[in-house]
Amino acid sequence: MTATTTTLVDSLRGVIADPERVRHRAIDLAAHANDASHYLLQPQAVVLPADAAEVAALLRLGVRDRLHLTFRSGGTSLSGQGVTDGVMVDTRRFFRGIEVLDGGAAVRLQPGLTVNEVNARLAPYGRKIGPDPASSAACTIGGVVANNSSGMSCGTEFNTYSTLRSLTFVLASGTVIDTARPDADDELRHRERELYEGLAELTSRVRDDRHSVERLRHLFSMKNTMGYGLNSFLDFDRPIDVLAHLMVGSEGTLGFVADVVLDTLPVLPHAATSMLVFANTADATDALPSLLEAGAKTLELLDARALVVAQSDPRSPESVRGLEVDGHAGLLVEFQTATAEELDGIQADAEPVLDALPLTREAGLTREPTARASLWALRKGLYTAVAAARPSGTTALLEDVSVPVRTLPSTCDGLTELFDRHGYEGSVIFGHAKDGNVHFLVNERFDDEASLERYRVFTDDMVDLVLSQDGTLKAEHGTGRIMTPFVRRQYGDELYGVMRAVKDLCDPTGLLNPGIILSDNADAHLTDLKIVPTVDPEVDACVECGYCEPVCPSRRVTTTPRQRIVLRRAAAKDPVLAAAIEADYAYEAVDTCAADGMCATACPVRINTGDLMKRLRGERHSDRAQAAGRAVAERWQGVSGTARIALKAAATVPGLAAAASAAARRVLPTDLVPLYSREVPTGADTRPDAVYPANPDVVFFPTCLHQVFAPESGDGSAHAFLRLAERAGVVVAVPEGIGGMCCGVPWESKGFTEGSRTMARRVVDGLWGSTQQGRLPVVVDASSCTHGLEGMTKLLPDDARVASLRFVDAVTYTATEILPKLEVTSRAASLTLHPTCSTTHLGIGDELRLLAEAVADEVVVPTAWGCCGYAGDRGMLHPELTAAATAEQAAEVLAHPTELHASCNRTCEMGMSKATGETYRHVLELLAERCAART
Repeated sequence: MTATTTTLVDSLRGVIADPERVRHRAIDLAAHANDASHYLLQPQAVVLPADAAEVAALLRLGVRDRLHLTFRSGGTSLSGQGVTDGVMVDTRRFFRGIEVLDGGAAVRLQPGLTVNEVNARLAPYGRKIGPDPASSAACTIGGVVANNSSGMSCGTEFNTYSTLRSLTFVLASGTVIDTARPDADDELRHRERELYEGLAELTSRVRDDRHSVERLRHLFSMKNTMGYGLNSFLDFDRPIDVLAHLMVGSEGTLGFVADVVLDTLPVLPHAATSMLVFANTADATDALPSLLEAGAKTLELLDARALVVAQSDPRSPESVRGLEVDGHAGLLVEFQTATAEELDGIQADAEPVLDALPLTREAGLTREPTARASLWALRKGLYTAVAAARPSGTTALLEDVSVPVRTLPSTCDGLTELFDRHGYEGSVIFGHAKDGNVHFLVNERFDDEASLERYRVFTDDMVDLVLSQDGTLKAEHGTGRIMTPFVRRQYGDELYGVMRAVKDLCDPTGLLNPGIILSDNADAHLTDLKIVPTVDPEVDACVECGYCEPVCPSRRVTTTPRQRIVLRRAAAKDPVLAAAIEADYAYEAVDTCAADGMCATACPVRINTGDLMKRLRGERHSDRAQAAGRAVAERWQGVSGTARIALKAAATVPGLAAAASAAARRVLPTDLVPLYSREVPTGADTRPDAVYPANPDVVFFPTCLHQVFAPESGDGSAHAFLRLAERAGVVVAVPEGIGGMCCGVPWESKGFTEGSRTMARRVVDGLWGSTQQGRLPVVVDASSCTHGLEGMTKLLPDDARVASLRFVDAVTYTATEILPKLEVTSRAASLTLHPTCSTTHLGIGDELRLLAEAVADEVVVPTAWGCCGYAGDRGMLHPELTAAATAEQAAEVLAHPTELHASCNRTCEMGMSKATGETYRHVLELLAERCAART
């Protein structure tokens, strides 16, 4: 560290209770430098405050030392408001409180929660919050409030501004005020008199200017997140209420919102959906009034280019796939109601309206869940399709504007003409038609002057177009850096002056997120642009949106998938920085990645960052190490037997075993030597022997996982499955040589590719005959092993037999083929269920829950559920990973006790048992103890 950095870090640590929450290593700064926008700035330090008091202390320090502070939560912002070269204040780790109020009618939230997490907590009350951004899985309440985010059905009626009850804010001076308090207005006047009186004067100034009133009423009749929410001066009288609503959409430039109370909305669970295809955009927008009058809740527009992209999606309905697109436009329409009976009435009234529309082909409303999901996947997949196909090294820019609905067709036509004029091929337009709010996506690179000039001219032309349509340059994504130079032009000198006055009153020293919303730099949108180098084929498609982060088990202990990728990109651009990052990357990124692939389930472009980490692990192995991995695979029956013996021996002297493993980890790589603990089972001879009866129905693959780590109670999932199958009359074969077979995941996850291939060949050779050349399905009793066996194709791409082998998880087979033939004889009162990352990949969550519901009257999946991070033996190699990954879920489990606890993967059961102190068992074991053959 330089002397300046040391001084800064020392000062920050002086106001933060735990010095570890002030980060300054090169890897920390580079990991936080990027958000989802096309801007890049590296902070001087990253701070993780624990509460509003620490934030207030930080702000007072900032005023004293003339620092610049920027608040970051989800990092999904597309306009550049979440990056800084000052001090970044990350609020995701600790600001995660939630309190449901008034029976669900309102909810108090802290900024670190995601929208999906909030709605999951509200679901039992039949409620949700109003804002419904497409990024709800990753965007946080801090960003939703700071950007006044909306979404597909939110409109202006149910955004943060309109559903706000109260908030607690921290001003740049360090003053903390909860606006819900009856004396909040008096407190503001007493503690911040200049601010209070200034707001009162600005209220009169705005209201007394007829042009200002008319301009604000027009701009805020649409979705509008450009500049500050000056409509607050028209909508509220008390300065405290004006200030509270100015905070909404202020992008962290006026203060910090420590918590917010929002009114909630009822969930409408019944829906009917259709894709309507029109000859052109004008016909589509002309249909909006009649569809809205008929009760449509959402109306999503797809222009002709978007329809062409959508046709490449195999899930597209025939009405889209079979269309010869020639200027067409689509409207995805959905009707939603609280009850099925209400939907019957709405649909009966709507269908004649649809019949009267000038559609290019017939379209009906569907309630079928799979069909509806397909339609929404088509709409939400547009970003995926375009971003994933962009040339390597380019950045995907997703922008949004809003115009009066009457000018929507000419605006879309104008945007299309701009794409053609400036050579932006493959760009698409889509969005929320009922609000006149459209998004458009272009791909650009910023590593040459010609591209930069093209982008500058295109932006100028786009601004001209939108303002000529009497629209707003920002509808949902916030002003950020990208539209800062154009705020004055949209609002005019007078209202821009009011905005300047608001900023000066709230933040007189320019402490908070400088350069955002207001700036004198006419080229602010063209500076600090992100260059995206080509680094790794597995992850080059990454758009750095951060959708992967909420599902990553290492997010609260080391790095996230996004950060692992941006660190690789940062290293590729700067050799000096690369050396500094490399010193910590092995542990922070490679070793503590669970490689569970959950990131791929959330990623818009389906990137599995775990694949990259496994490759990097493999590259660390020498040829001798790879040969050793292959030798272990070749001798697996003996090795696994030795492991069982070792675990039994360790159990007799656990203290000595723990000390020995800890000593070994001090001299050998911690990524290879597990840390023994008393929670590790002793191992047992639970793997069934080979048997091949006449006319088997299935071939059973009992996994070594449940043998090496056999449970202390019961005899494991393998024997449970065999008992269940016998009672159901299912004839099961166990293949010869099963003792030497494994799914291969232990080798693959550690990067021992030769061992993986060796084991894959052994499995295929062993199963080919026993499955009668692929005719019989192979049932597997551990979800991670099922998932691993399904992935053998990439290991043996030239072996045609692999594609013929059908692997079925024991959960699925039991739910569909065995359970209907059984009679449950006893049921528990309640059961906590832990799905696994593998059940998510396999898509068998419903089957797992079905088995759990056969075991217990009440089945609870914690709202904080996520991957436990045990990941085979990764939880023993790095116990801190599992501890962090399970902390919130464990707290929820302990706060809501149930009679039983279940999962479907042995190491996940071990991880959750250790985290909670409860005994997690395979759901098949619990089912086998509670059922008999149906008589």
